[in-house]
Amino acid sequence: MSHSLLAIHPQDPQPRLIERAVEVVRRGGLIAYPTDSSYALGCHIGDKEAMERIARLRQVDAKHNFTLVCRDLSEIASFAKLDDWAYRMIKNHVPGPYTFILPATREVPRRLQNPKRRTIGIRVPEHRVVQALLAALDEPLMSSTLLMPGDEWPLSDPEEIAERLAHQVDLVIDSGPCGVEPTTVVEFDGSAMRVVRRGRGDPTAFE
Repeated sequence: MSHSLLAIHPQDPQPRLIERAVEVVRRGGLIAYPTDSSYALGCHIGDKEAMERIARLRQVDAKHNFTLVCRDLSEIASFAKLDDWAYRMIKNHVPGPYTFILPATREVPRRLQNPKRRTIGIRVPEHRVVQALLAALDEPLMSSTLLMPGDEWPLSDPEEIAERLAHQVDLVIDSGPCGVEPTTVVEFDGSAMRVVRRGRGDPTAFE
């Protein structure tokens, strides 16, 4: 599939264009899409080949933590084990620019989990285009920050993304530039939590 740039309104996403993007994902394509932190790469949750494409593109190894981008808390609960206290903490911060590392449930394909710890990254972005994509797809997007090898910051300009990744992604959603600061990453482990990466949002809420 050749790359294409699809302009979708950031505040009022056009349903037929959202449907076009979702079709690309359903067919096994790889998309670059905007979030409330930076642009990200996304593909179908069970698609091994698309996942391998992300790993090659970003030059990451098998230990790389992929993220499931979910619509809401109830969808999170299908894919991650949530204690009551973790649920309460997360509830106060979604949607928002946070990634939560949680123990994976059996719903999560083994290859998506961290091989040693059996964890999965989960996130609920506050961006209307993503919310529309997830509603139309009716399941989470498997995702990874669009941070290219050797770059200090994630890519944030859709036209630059389309140019640089011309033959490596199937669709770039253009909803204008995003930020470049990645999410704050919080790991929940038993009855403890720790900030793994300080980024957007309020890391101090979890410290």
